[in-house]
Amino acid sequence: MRSALIALAVAALAASSGQAAAPKPAPAAPPAAQDMAMGNPKAKVVIDEYASLSCTHCAHFNNEIFPGFKAKYVDTGKVRYVLHEYLTPPENISAAGFLVARCAGPASYFKVVDAFFRSQAEMYEKEDLRTPLLAAGKLGGLDEDAVKACLANQDQIQALETRVQTSIDKGVNATPTFYVNGVKAQEGVMTLDQLDTAIAQARKPGKKK
Repeated sequence: MRSALIALAVAALAASSGQAAAPKPAPAAPPAAQDMAMGNPKAKVVIDEYASLSCTHCAHFNNEIFPGFKAKYVDTGKVRYVLHEYLTPPENISAAGFLVARCAGPASYFKVVDAFFRSQAEMYEKEDLRTPLLAAGKLGGLDEDAVKACLANQDQIQALETRVQTSIDKGVNATPTFYVNGVKAQEGVMTLDQLDTAIAQARKPGKKK
């Protein structure tokens, strides 16, 4: 089902650019099984977020709360942040964004994700996936042909499906969902104050990572 939804996104890109044929498969970044992370790998506190690029609440967290959280905790080495990819309706939008972010490579992954989240509201308003997807891909060094090739890469699609299924098997069924050091903290957006409290609790002496 997800593969079919992603195929629709590929077809939409082709139609929007006046090309009736599906893009030819081309080399893309090898699919990664692991989730993307930023921050100190040895940090005592690990924050896991399960998010979808089509989720408006996830976009709110990314656009309004994450920058302050990142500056206060991730950039200072106090917290390791891990993003787990999840698909919520419209699944083709979320899948297409995550695939392009992966194809952009680890160094540009979060840049592409951020750009896609920040264009989400306009994308829904204009009902236009092509423009923000290509713009986000460009930030990651991908031209239009590379974006189409990425969306047509079956290895990438299968890897994404595997990552999402892992989250489903864990019991995640809503986005965003946050875990702190492996313990579920909240379904729904966490404010910076709530993150402050959760992180302070996790850093108390005797608390295991």
